Amino acid sequence: MVTDPRGWFYAVICALACFAAPAAAMAPIEHWRTDNGARVYFVPAPELPMVDVQVVFDAGGARDGGRAGLAQFTHHLLDKGAGGLSADAIAAKLEGVGARMGGQSLRDMAVLTLRSLSDRKYLDPALEVFTQVLTRPDFNAADVDRERERLLIGLQYAQQQPGEVAEKAFYAGLYGDHPYAVPPDGTPESLKAIDRAALRDFHARYYVARNAVVAIVGALDRAQAEVLAARLTHGLPEGERAPQLPPVPALSAAAERHIEHPSSQTHILIGQPGMRRDDPDYFALYVGNYVLGGGGLVSRLNAEVREKRGLSYSVYSYFLPMAQQGPFQMGLQTRNDQADEALKVLRATLAQYVTEGPTAAELEAAKKNITGGQALRIDSNRKILEYLAVIGFYDLPLDYLETFNAKVEALTLDRIHDAFERRLQPERMLTVRVGGG
Repeated sequence: MVTDPRGWFYAVICALACFAAPAAAMAPIEHWRTDNGARVYFVPAPELPMVDVQVVFDAGGARDGGRAGLAQFTHHLLDKGAGGLSADAIAAKLEGVGARMGGQSLRDMAVLTLRSLSDRKYLDPALEVFTQVLTRPDFNAADVDRERERLLIGLQYAQQQPGEVAEKAFYAGLYGDHPYAVPPDGTPESLKAIDRAALRDFHARYYVARNAVVAIVGALDRAQAEVLAARLTHGLPEGERAPQLPPVPALSAAAERHIEHPSSQTHILIGQPGMRRDDPDYFALYVGNYVLGGGGLVSRLNAEVREKRGLSYSVYSYFLPMAQQGPFQMGLQTRNDQADEALKVLRATLAQYVTEGPTAAELEAAKKNITGGQALRIDSNRKILEYLAVIGFYDLPLDYLETFNAKVEALTLDRIHDAFERRLQPERMLTVRVGGG
């Protein structure tokens, strides 16, 4: 990340930003489209002289098209050279105005972020560099070769980590021929086969205005935000929005895979396709899972696996909603000689929960924890920015944050029980074990 040479002043501003815009004071979300079709979501936050921008493209690993790692490879090269500027020149220009740029490439999306002071003498040059990175990556041969080597080294490191091995095997087993099965970081064979033409073609296809969501939070008014969004996307071709991904097929039967690994602990993952981000059962499954394994030390899984039996230090479950059905996953690490027992307890706890659902006391406690913590999830400009990007990318309603707590409070025991019985089949789960013994 780029640091700021102005020292303590910018450090103080960043520290204050962590406490900006509490939920009760958050302004309504404003939404529009740029002339070339980019979707823009904006929340004014005048309390601090800062601007946060996030640009999200439907250009994640699910768009690799048979070339595993292409999306991530493309994303990593954006700031390695753009508009004739080298990676060092890009970093120096941003550092000179105290701006910070970042991003990540996931299965659904590619994300680029910018944080800058709102004063035009700092914001304008930061936006100029950020726009070049978005719209004019160079994909120089030397940069491509250097990044390929770095990615290949990363794959070698990941192969030594049992958790990484388990996660890749889990997605491969869960999704089969679906695009979500493809590892976003690629394979040695696929990365070696990706050339500059493939990288340029991917960028030209997916880094286009109609495939972009722009989220803006900061010390701007609507007119200034419109100018900023238009400036960011002006250099992007209009293009087309990426087509909808295919539905995820349900698992037809239980499956289990055991991968030997020279580790003293076994990593266990259990799951099945879960839910979409816009799923009508989203809140029932989200709150119900808080009781099952999402609530940390107060969850059912923690009580059964850790507190009663001491089989694992940490155990969890979650739904990861995506554009199509993301995974429902339970997981833990345990000593190799305890793996069979831990797996048995995981399965039994899930089966009982699906059959019986939460108790009234568990649901009440979950509601209090979730609604009580919602303000902390949007207590900074950066957190609000991330929610704006999610709302835009997944086409969620603009009042999503305003109505969140009410939707949680409205849930009943019967509704949660019904959702879990319909959506989870404990007898048809995928199980992945990675470890020794």
